[in-house]
Amino acid sequence: MSFKEISHTADVKIQVCAPTLESLFSETCNALMQVMYGPVRKGIVKKEIAITSTDTESLLLEFLSEVLFVSEVEGIVFSDARVRIDGLNLHAELAGEPFDRDRHALGTEVKGISYSGLSIRQDANGYMVDIIFDV
Repeated sequence: MSFKEISHTADVKIQVCAPTLESLFSETCNALMQVMYGPVRKGIVKKEIAITSTDTESLLLEFLSEVLFVSEVEGIVFSDARVRIDGLNLHAELAGEPFDRDRHALGTEVKGISYSGLSIRQDANGYMVDIIFDV
């Protein structure tokens, strides 16, 4: 796991580190699912998402917002996200399983993804982002 929760007054703030931009997006998706549903997830249902945005931070925000929307509307708990990024275009292949109240009720309801303070940084070790999930 390459993400950790950081103290925040009202919402859930997560810091994610990854060696590539694609893995940063994938790990941030995994962090969102972990916050919402807890650690028990499998990948038997497949879903694809394609997004185009105006900058990298907006691309991440729109990707996570779409994952949140699909998860809630279609009742899918995602366990894996394989992300490809070409410029400001993203294509993700998601794997998950149908929501099961007995197995997935350990998390916190996330109402949205916040743009507040969202900044993707890169250094010699890879990429890092701090992101807030509105709860």
